[in-house]
Amino acid sequence: MQYRIEGMDCASCVRKIETALARMPGVSDIQLNFATEKLELTLASDSETQLNDVEKTIKRLGFGVSATTDQAIAADGTGDNPLDTQQQRWWQTRKGKQVVGLGILMSVAYALALIFPDYGMWAFAIAVIVGVFPFARKSVTLAMTGTPFSIEMLMSIAAIGALIIGEAEEAAAVVFLFSVGELLESVAADRARAGIRALASLVPKTAILLDAQGGQRDVPAVSLQVNDLVLVRPGDKVSADGVIVQGNSSLDDSPITGESIPVAKAMGDAVFAGSINMEGALQVRVEKTAADNTIARIITLVEQAQASKAPTARFIEKFSRYYTPAVMAIAALVIIIPPLAMGGEWATWLYRGFALLLIACPCALVLSTPAAIASGLAVGTRRGLLIKGGSALETIGRVNVVAFDKTGTLTEGKPRVTDVIAFAQGHIVQEHIESESQNEMLALFASVESASSHPLAKAIIDHAKAANISIPIASNAYDTAGKAVHATVVDRPLAIGSPIYAANETSISLEQNAQIEALQNEGKTVSVLFDEQSHKVLGLVALRDELREDAQAGVAQLKAMGVRSVMLTGDNRLTAQALASHLEIEWEAELLPEDKLRLLNEMKGNSKVAMIGDGINDAPALATADVGIAMGGGTDVAIETADIALLKSRVTDVAHLIALSRATMSNIHQNVIFALGLKSIFLITTVLGITGLWIAVLADTGATVLVTLNALRLLRFKGAR
Repeated sequence: MQYRIEGMDCASCVRKIETALARMPGVSDIQLNFATEKLELTLASDSETQLNDVEKTIKRLGFGVSATTDQAIAADGTGDNPLDTQQQRWWQTRKGKQVVGLGILMSVAYALALIFPDYGMWAFAIAVIVGVFPFARKSVTLAMTGTPFSIEMLMSIAAIGALIIGEAEEAAAVVFLFSVGELLESVAADRARAGIRALASLVPKTAILLDAQGGQRDVPAVSLQVNDLVLVRPGDKVSADGVIVQGNSSLDDSPITGESIPVAKAMGDAVFAGSINMEGALQVRVEKTAADNTIARIITLVEQAQASKAPTARFIEKFSRYYTPAVMAIAALVIIIPPLAMGGEWATWLYRGFALLLIACPCALVLSTPAAIASGLAVGTRRGLLIKGGSALETIGRVNVVAFDKTGTLTEGKPRVTDVIAFAQGHIVQEHIESESQNEMLALFASVESASSHPLAKAIIDHAKAANISIPIASNAYDTAGKAVHATVVDRPLAIGSPIYAANETSISLEQNAQIEALQNEGKTVSVLFDEQSHKVLGLVALRDELREDAQAGVAQLKAMGVRSVMLTGDNRLTAQALASHLEIEWEAELLPEDKLRLLNEMKGNSKVAMIGDGINDAPALATADVGIAMGGGTDVAIETADIALLKSRVTDVAHLIALSRATMSNIHQNVIFALGLKSIFLITTVLGITGLWIAVLADTGATVLVTLNALRLLRFKGAR
């Protein structure tokens, strides 16, 4: 079952509902997310607990509840998606109406107290009883469902106690200010949900479906199925993830990747739901349903990230479980010991004990961490930094070594053929036959590589096709992982490998070796083609993958932040050195996958290490590092592989990530110190009789509001400088 829970505004609310539902027979797999107000649970079919029992329990706890459907939750902002129901103004909500009602009641009480002073106390007493009743009822329900030390219990005891000892006006103020604090929490939580609502609104609600006869009709975007054909007109948003089957245009992918520059796309190119078609009309074949498109998957990952607890949040939550009963015990001692042991007045020490209960409310403390984490995750998502949970956000800030893969990470990942060299009898062929021999050599290279999906293989094949070279059909193709590809071409067993691999398998002449080194010194990657039967080197192809425009700036930013950068690559040492010299970065070259793992484990011995790769070939290394970061570009694999995906595929975003994490952790530390410090001060002043109930509730509400506002301050985070 899936529900939307209204009024679930903080981690404390989550714990209350979890505790109550966990005690119900047959209820399991409880998953709550206060950021999206979503509850998921499993109810055993043969359980004595019925669906209405679950809903009644949640309502008795003071929360609104409504069932939702799988399709609506997964969809892009249609139907009864819980994200669509969050557009109420604060005064239209349950808590808002309660604050307005209490405000009117308090005003009437003050007016009556001025006009009829003798009856003023009774007017405030009525305001207290009416105002505290919902909280008292909720506190009793919470106590019966496993949460006896709730914030509602503390407030109810303090307000009713103040009323009993004749402080009706202060008791009324306590109830009103507490309600205001609850409302402010709700408003702040709604701000945190705004990011997900913005994502959900990116995909259009309708699509233009094309039938087999070419007819057009408008249909809901959520109804599109795989292989449906849709029309995307200029200016329209793409209605589903798919592939262009007709037309070409420029598309603004910024809703998905954050990249503001339109991308030219033509037949065969992938498009994402939510992208904006800038120019020509496109026909797109749907490849994913609304529940599985890129934005839906990002929304799911963001929701999961917000639901997951960071280590600091788990510690604070555990601490608060002991903190509240401990302070209640202290309040009881403050009430009892002075009158019994020192002859103090019961009324005075009752008053101070009740004030102590209000100060003991752990709301600001409990909210200090999840509010900051939620803001940090929201900022990251807005900048194209998809962070999968508070733990990853917290850890990346402590990283002091960043290991980069080269291809597709520091470089564009689009190698291009720069040189084709053919050898005859171990020497470079004569100039007058060079062109013809180069074409023949390129044809052999492309034939052997035709069964490979490696980026270098694709670059060679594309280069051959662009030159209109006929590519022979290869047979018996296979690869030696990370070393070479093999195939039989025109009855010749051929192989393509790195110069090191080729040197182990055949003999490379001095002239050939000099040619290889000359190309590598230019920062080019060299592939060697050789005959496995005669062990002769037939030719070379040199390719170069240019550095990303922001690679140098990204590495420089990390250095300025005190973070060491290392390039790990399987490419040759000369190519690696040429690129590393431009970046002023440490490097290790000619590495096999197991070598990368070994180096990462060595670095982890005395450092926190982040690994950045393309999310496919580097999966083992991404999993081994303390934090795995994938260059995304919005692809499924990149999004799902690592702890964090950089949707803009920018190297500078690594520094932004670390800066965001450090800002978030600094915010959390500020919140915790402020919450505990403020409470400590007023605990002392209350016991000494300097401050009373008014100040106590203002201190608690004020701390909660200031902690929340401080966390929301992260939403203005500008990135690394």
